[in-house]
This record gives sequence, C-alpha cells and structure tokens, in this order.
Amino acid sequence: MERNKNKTTITTIGIDHTTNRKIDKLCKRYNLKKGEIVKLAFEYMDKACINPSEPPESVKTELAKINKRQDDLIRFIRHFEEKELNPMIRASHSIAVRFDGIVKALEELIKSEITLMWNKHSTILQTISNKIGEHAGVINTQTNQLSALNQIQKRDNKKLMDLIVLYAELSACGMMDGKRKEALKVEIHKLINPG
Repeated sequence: MERNKNKTTITTIGIDHTTNRKIDKLCKRYNLKKGEIVKLAFEYMDKACINPSEPPESVKTELAKINKRQDDLIRFIRHFEEKELNPMIRASHSIAVRFDGIVKALEELIKSEITLMWNKHSTILQTISNKIGEHAGVINTQTNQLSALNQIQKRDNKKLMDLIVLYAELSACGMMDGKRKEALKVEIHKLINPG
C-alpha cells in the first residue's frame, strides 16, 4: 500500500502542433524535459496567481500597470511626507530651537545669580574681615594699654612697698635718731612726689 503512495502517475495530455513546437523550443532553450517544463509552468502560474484563461494583453500594458502602481505609491509617499512628516520635522526643529534658547537663557541666569551671590558673599566676607581687623586693632590697643597699666601698677606697687619699708623704719627710729628721721622723711617725700 505504501508503494502506491510513492509512485507518481504519469498522464498524457493532448496539445496541438503549434503548442507542441513552442514547448519544444522552451525545452531546448532551458534544457528541460516536456514534463518538467509543464510542471514548472503550472507552479509558476499558481505562485504568480496568473489565470491562464485571461492572459495579459501585452508586456507594455503590464509594465504600464506596474508603473502606475509605482507612481501611485510615490504620490502617496510624497503626500504623506508633505502633510505628515514635514510638519513633524518643522515642529521638532522648532521645539529643539526653543529648548536650546531656554537652556541658554537659564545658563546665563544661573551664571548671573552665581556671580551675584559670589559678589554678595565676597562683600560680606570682606566686611567681616574688616570688622575682625578693627576688633583686633582695638584688642591690640587695649592689650598695649593693659601692659602699660601693668607696668605702672608694678612700679606703684614697688613704690608702695618702698614707702611701707620707709615708714616702718621711720616708726622704728627712736628719739635720738633725728638725722635718720629727716633722711627717711626726705626719701618718703621723693617717693610720694617724684619729679
């Protein structure tokens, strides 16, 4: 039974002499057998959807139809390009130009704000520096004054100590030490009234 499935049945068909000559020419031209050329012709007609009862009028007519289809497609593409693509491209370009302008404006604004803030901060820092310098000058002046006062205080403390010593010696002098008393009084007077 399987042998019957694999076997190809060969049939014959009746054709006129003119068609037979045409088939012979095609067989010679393409180096095919009659059965092969008929089989390939039918496959070609089937794939190309050619109805053999309605053969094309002429090659020129078929080419004209193809050219018309191409022209229709080209017209459609141009129309689509003109009505759809070009406006989209112009809109995209316009958006890109506006975006670029906005970005540049923002960049300039940010730069000016940074410069303004830098100048404000520099002014504030300069003011702080000047104030600190003034305070440092005042502190240095006061330090010098305190140092001078400290020197005066030390000198006055020394005088006071000398006066205490002289008064102690004066009080320790007895009645008989008149000269010594006078000398101590002169030294005390010198210490109290220099100059």
